[in-house]
Amino acid sequence: MRLESVSKTYRHNRRTVTALDNASVQIAAGEFVAVVGPSGSGKSTLLLVLGGMLSPTAGKVYLNGHALYDLSPNQRAELRRRQVGFVFQTFNLVPYLTARENVQVPLYLADMKPAAQRERAAALLERVGLGDRLDHKPSELSIGQQQRVALARVLANDPGIILADEPTGNLDPETGQHILDLLEDMNREGRTIVMVTHDPRAAARAKRTLRLQNGRISQE
Repeated sequence: MRLESVSKTYRHNRRTVTALDNASVQIAAGEFVAVVGPSGSGKSTLLLVLGGMLSPTAGKVYLNGHALYDLSPNQRAELRRRQVGFVFQTFNLVPYLTARENVQVPLYLADMKPAAQRERAAALLERVGLGDRLDHKPSELSIGQQQRVALARVLANDPGIILADEPTGNLDPETGQHILDLLEDMNREGRTIVMVTHDPRAAARAKRTLRLQNGRISQE
């Protein structure tokens, strides 16, 4: 992934807010990168821009050689579906679906046959330690278990890139460490991980740390 002189501005209460300010960075395949910085420094904006979810005001964003925002929205969505997985602090699970059904959602969208969907979803939940919770809905799971369902869902389409926004932010320290263990495992398999975090212990698990301050990126 590569950002070239990327800026992102918003209008808020008649003021212009600069979330990214002429930011440039390159992230190589297979890296595990932590993005740190104070609240409001542009960390989540950076993640959304990298993942093709938020158009920059200026500059270029490249994903595996593709200029992301030169693509049509449909082309960008297809590239994102095949290559990028998002992990959100709020999990974004569908409340009326079981754990297995939540993991099946991206497989359904990829037109996988129903029997194969169920089998793959069960295997992924087994991998994250929830093989005995396949038929539990989110409300019947702990916060940490919900995050593990979200991680299993991210792996459904076998993305090469995982973008994680505060993946341990709502978790107790022990559960948070388990989630970081899973992210490290994914990185060892060759996946690129970019993780926004405010937790120094989480950032220490990454191989490289980028600091965002006033929309500008520096390396630690």
